[in-house]
Amino acid sequence: MRTPSIVPEGGDRDVYLVLDDLGRIGRAWRETSEESSGRATLIRELLEGQYVNPVRIVAFNVGEGWSRDVTSDIADELRERCIELDEVPVGLEDFLERTRQAT
Repeated sequence: MRTPSIVPEGGDRDVYLVLDDLGRIGRAWRETSEESSGRATLIRELLEGQYVNPVRIVAFNVGEGWSRDVTSDIADELRERCIELDEVPVGLEDFLERTRQAT
């Protein structure tokens, strides 16, 4: 029996996953559909508050053979978007503060 692949159809695109701190339940890599694993969707969902307390964000591209921690990159982009929107969503305050201190 074959295990299903986590590689998206085509396999040559960037996929973003979020490690979310769910409090007493613990931390978990949040599930996402194949269509929702891109950068633009991730940014939108973070701004909408769809994550409880994001801790780390990783990206990978199996077709190109790489993976990396993109937490700081995403935090920087979110800061820019929050300036444009003139607000910081409540769920992102701690994340943005933690990532600012880490740089």
